[in-house]
Amino acid sequence: MANAIITPTATSSTSTSTRCTVKRRKLDGHHQHDHQQLLPGLPDHIAQLCLSLVDPSTLYSVCRTWRLLIYAPSFPYFLSIYTILASTGDPESICFSSFDPISSKWNLLPPPPPDPPLRLLFRHPSFISGYLPIQSVSIAGNLVLLAATTHRILPALPRPLVFNPLSQKWSYGPPLATPRRWCAAGSSRGAVFVASGIGSHYRSDVARSVEKWDLGSHHNHKNGNQKIPTWEKMGPLKDGKFSREAIDAVGWRGNLCMVNVKGAAVKEGAVYDVSNDAWEDMPEGMIAGWRGPAAAMDEETIYVVEESKGVLKKYDSETDRWVVVLQSERLRGAGSVAAGGGRVCVVRSGGVGVVVVDVVASPPKLWEVDTPSGFQAVAIHVLPRLSQPDSHSNQRY
Repeated sequence: MANAIITPTATSSTSTSTRCTVKRRKLDGHHQHDHQQLLPGLPDHIAQLCLSLVDPSTLYSVCRTWRLLIYAPSFPYFLSIYTILASTGDPESICFSSFDPISSKWNLLPPPPPDPPLRLLFRHPSFISGYLPIQSVSIAGNLVLLAATTHRILPALPRPLVFNPLSQKWSYGPPLATPRRWCAAGSSRGAVFVASGIGSHYRSDVARSVEKWDLGSHHNHKNGNQKIPTWEKMGPLKDGKFSREAIDAVGWRGNLCMVNVKGAAVKEGAVYDVSNDAWEDMPEGMIAGWRGPAAAMDEETIYVVEESKGVLKKYDSETDRWVVVLQSERLRGAGSVAAGGGRVCVVRSGGVGVVVVDVVASPPKLWEVDTPSGFQAVAIHVLPRLSQPDSHSNQRY
């Protein structure tokens, strides 16, 4: 399948210390001085077109030149798993990492901008149990960090932080009218949405508010457009019941679908029509089966993991019911879910591993990727692989 997450040949793990020391892959620069043709007798730009038709895992295994090629910015990308990792020994040590399914290695993302310093808290020393959510979304091939908490139990992000895997660069989005935590966060049709939540303290107007940011305006501004991107206020929620937990607003067919409570508890659901800026109640069958973390594949099919039973299901809108895909003990207690490239990726209970399910295969196939030792995954996304600007085809042909 094009751009699919490649099935790894073996379960992968990486040793790290209690600080954030996941190794970043470094490519040898000698090729810059000793150019080697991609295919003898063909110009490199023609050879690249031919090689783009070959599975990248095959190219990786043949020779070093082709291995470098598959990470070039100009070469068609494959998809990778991205996670936010929290150290099990240091509550303030947060890492952003990517698992490369071709090399079966975890790679550390470049650090975010140092000014102002990014200080996110996953566990508070005063709390005996429970975690402080770090909320992020993926949109148009970017990772967007939206909400988190400081050690003073205040919102940690006054504006979004955006990472682009192909450029390997971070950038800031526009300031939020009200920085928040424990909100609903999602994306649909090229825009990022935040709804409800709590600022420095609870306010009913914030708990009902909805804001939209068009990511296209962000990229246009970076490319020289003088119009400064901003958050746009949208139609409010009918009440503040969605400020109780960190909520995933799942983009699906031009809508954002969300429930106000996690797990199997009795809950309320809402569906936001992105085009018409209108809220409506969630269909009965959808809310009845929404019993765990959920994600959508290309905004077309919603998958949910019923965490108490370890059952992966997909939603059938025609019958308003959930259809079982598979059941596995490894899915019990699932933390978060992402979908892309025909795969559903599930963070295991406690964040100690990622279960990958090929939902295109018949029957579905399942395998597991270990998270780095000393860290637990707190969020997961499926995005283009990290690009290496100094690789073979980053030359002018």
